Amino acid sequence: MYRISIADFAALLLVSLVGCVAVQEEEEDSLGVALSALEFVNALNPNALNPNALNPNALNPNALNPNALNPNALSPAALSAIRDPGAAGDLSRQLLSYVVGCAFLPSQSFSFSWTDGSGTVRNEEYRGIIGLVPDWSTKPLGHNDQQWISACLASRTNWYGVSVTISSRGNSAVIDKTGTLELTTYTHMEGAFWGNLFAPSPYLNACYDEANRSYVRSLSRECAAGHLDSGGAVQQCGMLSIRGSCAAYCQQLNTNGMYYPSCVNNLTGSPESSTRVITVFLP
Repeated sequence: MYRISIADFAALLLVSLVGCVAVQEEEEDSLGVALSALEFVNALNPNALNPNALNPNALNPNALNPNALNPNALSPAALSAIRDPGAAGDLSRQLLSYVVGCAFLPSQSFSFSWTDGSGTVRNEEYRGIIGLVPDWSTKPLGHNDQQWISACLASRTNWYGVSVTISSRGNSAVIDKTGTLELTTYTHMEGAFWGNLFAPSPYLNACYDEANRSYVRSLSRECAAGHLDSGGAVQQCGMLSIRGSCAAYCQQLNTNGMYYPSCVNNLTGSPESSTRVITVFLP
């Protein structure tokens, strides 16, 4: 089993969440779809990460720890957050499971235990799925790694908290789908996601494919397209900032692997760009 700084990251990211989590009107369903072996191999992955788990009020830049962690060095605050038997603990554990899924390969896992409100000990084991940063267990996260983890978490966030299997693509060997069946079975581009949760001022960005906005909303994917409230106004998923059309914000699509090589944060002023972008496609 691997003991890494993802526990500090996920837990401390949420340690201040109590009392500041907004309640959404939609009912949130739990992740309940088991992936087949083929889906794991192709890095297809479910998304049900609650936007409240990325609440900007919970993001304390000084609490994010990208360093590799000694197995016995989990901070008291981190342990308290992931072992909290209440609602905040549920969000901490959910986020931690998604961090592990983004960073680790299926052969890797992260395990810990906590005690629920009735006094029952719960043993958790979160396994990797995508494998963007499998060596996070032994070395600090570099700037690029921070962006990969951030983009992955953003791409797997779902307004409704429901599970929808997505095809995650990008300029990384583990999610470059060039020559794979995914290119012909997942053909509707939702959009792209990028950012850095470890930055002094954490941020996450999303852009959409204009032609598919209505279609992806019909599949309960709204964090790039934007959720339409009862008045028709577009609502964002927590701290995910919807920049606009990907055609405006991103470099020309790589037509072999079907992903955006880079996207910019702004169209004017200082157009800082990220080359760690995850482009999402749906069936």
